Amino acid sequence: MPHKRKNRGRKKGKDAGHVKYVHCTLCHARVPADKAVKRVYWGSPIAGAIAKELTSQGTLITNERRTVYYCIRCAMFHGIVKIRPRDERKKIPEEILEKRFRSILGA
Repeated sequence: MPHKRKNRGRKKGKDAGHVKYVHCTLCHARVPADKAVKRVYWGSPIAGAIAKELTSQGTLITNERRTVYYCIRCAMFHGIVKIRPRDERKKIPEEILEKRFRSILGA
């Protein structure tokens, strides 16, 4: 059966085997980690007004790193990932085309 996408919608690579699952932050769906949309956010664990008061007193407040995963449905619905126009979907950048031609020609 033919595939719609060469990578089957995943970033797993060839012969990677089993991939761990993560949960979508918004809908809590169980998604393979290589298929999920991953975003890293830096933010303060302390609320804004309290943080301003503490920094004015000279306290150092560190930012914490939060890794957030989204399923494809939620990422598209909430605008995290944009839907490309139909004419842009199958475009291949010039550098990749040149690289493919070089590998085919053996140069």
